[in-house]
Amino acid sequence: MSRHRALRAKVKRGIAKWPVLIVVFVVLIGLGWLALSWAGGVLERRSQALAQNCSEGDSVLRVAATPSIAGAVADVARAYSATRPVVYDHCIAIEVTSLDSSAVLDGLTTTWDESKLGKRPHAWLPDSTLWANRLTALNAKLVGAAPKSVGTSPVLLAAPEAAAPVLKDFRWSDMPEVTDWSKLGQSWGRFSVAMPDPAANTASALAIQAALADGKGPVTAESLGSEASKAKLTKLAATVPPEVPATTRDALGRLGDTATVNAAGFSVTPVSEVDLFKHNTGKDAPSKPLVGVLPAGPAPMADFPYVALGGAEVGEAEQRAAQAFREFMTQPAQQAILARGGLRVESTQDRPSPSPGVSWSAVTETLVAADATTAQQISSAWASADRGGQVVTVLTDVSTSMKPRLDKVKAALRGQVDRSVSGSFGLWEFARDLDGSKPYKQLVATGPVADKREALRKSIDGLKTTEGSQLYSALAACYEAAHDGFVAGRVNRVVVITDGAPDGGIDLAALKSQLHGTDLAISFIAIGNDVDKGALTDIAETTGGSVSVVENADGLDAALGQVLSTKA
Repeated sequence: MSRHRALRAKVKRGIAKWPVLIVVFVVLIGLGWLALSWAGGVLERRSQALAQNCSEGDSVLRVAATPSIAGAVADVARAYSATRPVVYDHCIAIEVTSLDSSAVLDGLTTTWDESKLGKRPHAWLPDSTLWANRLTALNAKLVGAAPKSVGTSPVLLAAPEAAAPVLKDFRWSDMPEVTDWSKLGQSWGRFSVAMPDPAANTASALAIQAALADGKGPVTAESLGSEASKAKLTKLAATVPPEVPATTRDALGRLGDTATVNAAGFSVTPVSEVDLFKHNTGKDAPSKPLVGVLPAGPAPMADFPYVALGGAEVGEAEQRAAQAFREFMTQPAQQAILARGGLRVESTQDRPSPSPGVSWSAVTETLVAADATTAQQISSAWASADRGGQVVTVLTDVSTSMKPRLDKVKAALRGQVDRSVSGSFGLWEFARDLDGSKPYKQLVATGPVADKREALRKSIDGLKTTEGSQLYSALAACYEAAHDGFVAGRVNRVVVITDGAPDGGIDLAALKSQLHGTDLAISFIAIGNDVDKGALTDIAETTGGSVSVVENADGLDAALGQVLSTKA
């Protein structure tokens, strides 16, 4: 018995092991945390030291922004610089330049003039995806990444203060129909809409889409080719005043010079909300602000896309920095800066104040925008309707290399002929010995498209390939015929579609000696990588034309629409 009691007493006096183990475990965790914190601090200090050293030096990210939001973008850039960004061991600084989108597009696709535009940008912030689509149509390799919207702005009608209340029930679809103020119960005479060139002015392009759309849209290639759309375009072109300012900014200036309705020579003009806000509050603000009217129904929206640019001029560090700055701009704090600048963003309903003439009306319905190709086609259809249309002569390559592309060429040409409201159109083809010994053939002489439409369709459908590609000899003959048939007061142009370099005939110097100047532009749509882009650019710049480079024939429709939508 005594032995059993002794054993029990010994057990009671022992110390349990699990509390000790817990204490040891906690101590080890604490020591581990301290070690990790110390190591993390060392790494962070080393990272900061490397960032401050910027071993690869400083790098400037240049951003070209449309004037209406350039100030707000510069404010965002200062906030970004305050974060001391480093990309690939480069310290990044942001430089924002205010540039009209038309100037940026021209510079990127021809020769960038630093004396006028400053240094070439690495990123571009125009007021609409329309500009990104145009750049893609001219040279897709210049777009480094998919555009991303940083904010929106509805398109309004800018009107003198007295006219604004009368337009409260006006709809975009009324534009082709309302030609006199009497239809709105007023005695102010003719109702006209100043529509600056939609190829260079976003508000005009989006207003035309809204006028053509059925319901919420979008306008499609099929609906654009309908007789109803052609009738609307004809009526809309007829409402345009005899003298239209070149830009939306100029139209606002003329409209704001007097409070009297129609004193400017027109009644209203389309404008984005942020552009009107800047006009009414800028240093040259009118004494009596113009009033922005949001027409009833689906509202066309300018979407302000951020476009990271590509090309040999954009280095790897600038590419990464451009993408990083894009993401920074879409964060709530930066979106608030853009909202104070007049853009609409999802993260805040804040609006600038004061904002004379701009009521920031709620947009209850948004117009679905046309796709990239149709948007180009709308602009070219408008160019065919406005002021009698253009005088266009197309010279297309039918050499053997074009065989896999010819169906797409036919579709693009036929679509253009079918959609043309007015203007003149002619068709030539070139290859070796097409017409006896001549390396070219005139299929349809340039003349009014309404009279030539069937002949053009038949000739387009009959195109077939053959050997050889004597481009310069064919172009010299086509150009001379177009020059002889020049129509004063209209845009005259020769459009060349080709996929290769000449293999005979006259040389470049001989061709250039036969060119007469810049009144008759020669524009090229070059397919693939076998063309001599340098030579084509030389010819285009000599005549005031352009060069569009498409990787394959799928881009032909958009490229042709882009070329034929411009007024120069």
